[in-house]
Amino acid sequence: MRESSRNQAPRADEPSSAVWTGRATNRFQWVAAVAGAACMALGITLAVESPWTSGTAALLMAVIGCVAAGLLVLFGTLAFVHVAVRVDDRAMEVRCGHMGVPRRRIPLAQVVGADFAPSVTPRQWGGWGYRWRPEKGTAVIVRRGEGLVLRLGDGLTFTVTVDDAESAVRVIRDRLHRPAPPVPPAPTGV
Repeated sequence: MRESSRNQAPRADEPSSAVWTGRATNRFQWVAAVAGAACMALGITLAVESPWTSGTAALLMAVIGCVAAGLLVLFGTLAFVHVAVRVDDRAMEVRCGHMGVPRRRIPLAQVVGADFAPSVTPRQWGGWGYRWRPEKGTAVIVRRGEGLVLRLGDGLTFTVTVDDAESAVRVIRDRLHRPAPPVPPAPTGV
């Protein structure tokens, strides 16, 4: 299987099994991750080095609060340091962060159209991360800049910020005009 880079769209004479991949990264999120780690470290330091003379309940609440807030910030930001987008003949898949979670797979059969957005900002969606707005749809915003907007059959959109989004739009539009490849039959448990 030939794999197209994010800077190349498949040519018309290529087989339809080519895969388009793209990424986007936000290095600023690492600053927030460090802040989350520092908050966790503060909670651990309070637990270990505090003389516990000011009251157990107050100290316990401070320790739990620092550790919980630190974990939320640390893992919440690491999930959106980067996004990876993959488009094949059947679907577009979006994976966030180093573990690939959250993940969204959108079958191309549910896609009505694809558009290039030259400037997607966190402000449009209410912040960074995996966002939902009832009147618009969902989005994965890891940085401001160019993005890909899928128009879905239910009237909503799915937006993702990704480098070389114009190329992704061309690939998706091309796939929408081709018949879907046949799905192999499921094995029977005979």
